[in-house]
Amino acid sequence: MPAIFISGEIRFAVRLTPRGRRDAIDGWGKASDGSAHLKVRVSAPPESGKANAALLALLAHALGIAKSQISIVSGEKARLKVIVARGDTSALKAKLQALGDAT
Repeated sequence: MPAIFISGEIRFAVRLTPRGRRDAIDGWGKASDGSAHLKVRVSAPPESGKANAALLALLAHALGIAKSQISIVSGEKARLKVIVARGDTSALKAKLQALGDAT
């Protein structure tokens, strides 16, 4: 699980697929350049920030943190985004690892 740990926060990449059949986290994947990312799909369309809001809500729920503790730090209008989650980094790391292994 590739992530950057800073005191009180963790940063990780997400590849978002909007307009999916359902909201789901599909585990870790690797891009052609070898970088890893969490694969996530949401049913919301990518207009007016709806897909990003759905992404943050889904990730906050999966990580057991409040929506105010998670945000997109880059890639708001791109499929590949960098997410920062704030809280207990050891608990966040364990929850991210539980979402699946990089393939």
